[in-house]
Amino acid sequence: MNATRKPTTGPLQGIRILDLTRLLPGPLGTMLMADMGAEVIKIEDPNNPDYVRVFPPYLNGESINYLSFNRSKLSLTLDYGSEKGRQTFFELVKTADVVVEQFRPGFLDKIGIGYEAAKAVNPQIIYVSVTGYGQYGPYAKLAGHDLNYIAYAGVLGMTGDTAPTVPGVQMADIAGGSYMTVIATLSALHARVRTGMGQQVDVAMTDAVMPLLSAVYALHAGGDAKAERGKAPLSGGLPNYGVYACADGKFVALGTLEPKFWGKFCTLVNRPDWTMYVLPKNEAELADFKQQIGHLFLEHSQAHWVDFGLQNDLLISPVYDLADLEHDPHLQAREMILTQQHPRAGTYKTIGVPLKFSSTPAQPAWLAPIMGEDTEAILTQLRS
Repeated sequence: MNATRKPTTGPLQGIRILDLTRLLPGPLGTMLMADMGAEVIKIEDPNNPDYVRVFPPYLNGESINYLSFNRSKLSLTLDYGSEKGRQTFFELVKTADVVVEQFRPGFLDKIGIGYEAAKAVNPQIIYVSVTGYGQYGPYAKLAGHDLNYIAYAGVLGMTGDTAPTVPGVQMADIAGGSYMTVIATLSALHARVRTGMGQQVDVAMTDAVMPLLSAVYALHAGGDAKAERGKAPLSGGLPNYGVYACADGKFVALGTLEPKFWGKFCTLVNRPDWTMYVLPKNEAELADFKQQIGHLFLEHSQAHWVDFGLQNDLLISPVYDLADLEHDPHLQAREMILTQQHPRAGTYKTIGVPLKFSSTPAQPAWLAPIMGEDTEAILTQLRS
């Protein structure tokens, strides 16, 4: 039992968050805030815990997904659907700043621990409610996953070339869910400083992922025909901004957008005739020019082209596989891949803390807790 463990560093020290979320969006968002010093209490119904605990792969019986989304938190088991559990939950609400929840609209009201009930106990409490489609609207009660949300948001329709392509990462879950959970929490805390009152924040992942469309939607709103999948300037429409295969089967990302970089590139590869050829007149011309550039990159290995870019201040980057990340010197310097040692799972690697604070450094406080690890300590503190 860790009776007194609390975060000792980070800008959010002193903030207590009750975390009712599951799976990826909410748990990753609350973990980011826990790494930043907030005291995050992960509350799980012992009869219906976070599903991610049983998601493979496993390390000695422990889900690596659970370990990766829940470090720096305290773990409390509580049957909050029972009368006794509700009473305990409201006692915790009196001590808390924020509740983050991820249930379908109306579920918490149905079991008696929704925002209005909590507000009656603590008018300063903030509820951040994370759902796929929001608290109201025709789709509010629908089930969904990341792919459904980005489909409705238009993001999936802009991803890929001839046909929509399933992204390699969960954009709605993380950009629309996890990151927006942090933004919603901090914004509501700031508002409470001014007003003295809490509020409920409606985070709909479909809404929240739509700002990713800002640049291409501007093209659409302006009537630009290039606002289509594979044709927008930064998503396939420019030959000098794309991904090319190398002689060793690996890939590089060419980002020579500005004329000064593109002109230098053309000069150094002895193709000055390419300099003014960066805006093809039609799709056939674009395809032909991409093919010419592609043939050039196939002449050498990825390492050759990356070194060429570094030596000449050009924007040529390696397209890393996941196994490459831990070996990159810059990512190492930024501590973006962490090695942790779990008493049950053993050694594993996870993503580091993305925000660097000069005076209040954010860092993992401890490993993802075993379910119920802090229950006795939290309840004892609550009764004292």
